[in-house]
Order: sequence, then C-alpha cells, then structure tokens
Amino acid sequence: MDQLSFEPPSGLAPVGRSAAPLDDVDRAILRELEADGRLSMRGLAERVSVSRSSVYARVERMVADGVITGFTARVDPVRAGLGTSAYVLISIEQHSWREVTERLRKVPYIQHLAFVGGDVDVIVLVRTPDNGTLRDVVLARIHAVEGVRSTRTWLIFDEATGGGRLH
Repeated sequence: MDQLSFEPPSGLAPVGRSAAPLDDVDRAILRELEADGRLSMRGLAERVSVSRSSVYARVERMVADGVITGFTARVDPVRAGLGTSAYVLISIEQHSWREVTERLRKVPYIQHLAFVGGDVDVIVLVRTPDNGTLRDVVLARIHAVEGVRSTRTWLIFDEATGGGRLH
C-alpha cells in the first residue's frame, strides 16, 4: 500500500469513533515515528520539514484521536529469552467470545490476540522460552478457558518484519 487511506469506501459508514482525516504531513509523522519512536519533537520536525510547534500539535491531536495508541520498543523475542513462537488458532463457542477474550488476555505468553473470520474464531501469537512452556500454554491454559472448543498450533520457524509499516 503506497498511501494510507482512512476514508471509508463509498456508501460505507465508519465503525466507531473516527478521527479527522490525515494529510501528507500526518502520514509522514507516523512513518518517522514508526521508524524511530524515540525521536524528539525537534528531530521529527526537521525530518518532516515543518515547525516544532506544528509537529507537537499534530502528534497530540493524533494521540487524542486514538490514531497513535502508544509508544513502544520493538523487542527481539529470541534475544529476550522467548525463542519458541507459535500462532495458535482457536475455535470457540460463539456465544462466549466476550468471556473468552477476557480470559485469554490473562494467559501468560500471549503477545497478540485477534478475532478473525473463516475456519477459526481467534488467532493468538504465543512467545515462550521453550517447547515445554508452549505446550503448557496451549494444552493447560488455553484449553482450560471455558468456551474454547479446539486449537491448532502453527510453530513459527523464522520471521520477517516490515509488512505492517505505514508507507
């Protein structure tokens, strides 16, 4: 995707609260912050060629609008001691999705949780120190969540980054 489009397709209303549309400067700010979230407002202003006060106001607006949801470090899971990773595909009882969500959020080592359409209902990214811990997370913890019907585990052999950045 070369440019971000935050406008809903014709005839479709946006779901939930919408932020003001982003312009080219906003998108440039987001790209720079994705590349280096530790940039100072001054450094950010220099990179996008606008005043520091403009960058500050734009970043504050995007935080207030929920476009920017936080600032974080990217961590190498292997170097952080989490050398075993897997996607766990979960089928649930349809009426229980709220309760399942709350319980899965409390399971240690689940890094990401997404509800999806298709053959499964939920996909979680699990990062653990080793295979034994992964087995415990899947078989003892995820399967213990009331409403979980079944799981399928896809072990991650290697990963590449870069696909989720704003361009």
